[in-house]
Amino acid sequence: MVEQAMGLRERKKLETARRIYRVAVELFAEKGFDHVSVQEIADAADVSKMTVFNYFGTKEDLVFGPIEEHFSDAYRAVRDREPGESAVDAVRRQFLEMTASRDPSVGLNAEPFSRQVRRIISETPALMERAYLSARKGTRMLAELLAEETGDATLALVAASALTAARSALIEEHHRRMAAGESPDRVAADAPERAARAFGLVENGLSGYAVRP
Repeated sequence: MVEQAMGLRERKKLETARRIYRVAVELFAEKGFDHVSVQEIADAADVSKMTVFNYFGTKEDLVFGPIEEHFSDAYRAVRDREPGESAVDAVRRQFLEMTASRDPSVGLNAEPFSRQVRRIISETPALMERAYLSARKGTRMLAELLAEETGDATLALVAASALTAARSALIEEHHRRMAAGESPDRVAADAPERAARAFGLVENGLSGYAVRP
């Protein structure tokens, strides 16, 4: 629907960005991130090197650009939660909604491309460091939000760390099972049970914490 509402110019720009991104990931998967130049990506995507940088500010952005926002998913879930909904309930609900929609960001996509991106990151120290820093930033954003609401920065950081850790553990389990050959539907089938256990563990320590008035 969003793309249909775009003008021709905007659609062409989106198509160009997607082509550059997919070409870059394919080259990184084939040769390794450190062994592919931006010029090589530009040539393969049939654009100029300047065009690549117009869409992606750095070489690392060619991997992280489309996915980096997901490191702050838990923050957005808590920020946008309904009155009467706790922070734990909000993050659990969002996770289950993304699981139900087979969102690639929670590890539920059968397309090899998504697994390629994950492998590239795991095999490249610089990208692993960026992933760590991005995840840490997301946790800090959530902690700051909770601190504003509760007035206790220490407990807010504890809560944010616990919530993001539980979510990350569930996503890691998705990736592990998908890599072992299970289908997204099969992995998603018991996601509510696993989420209940994981977030229940957090909730036992955070019961009644940050319930929106």
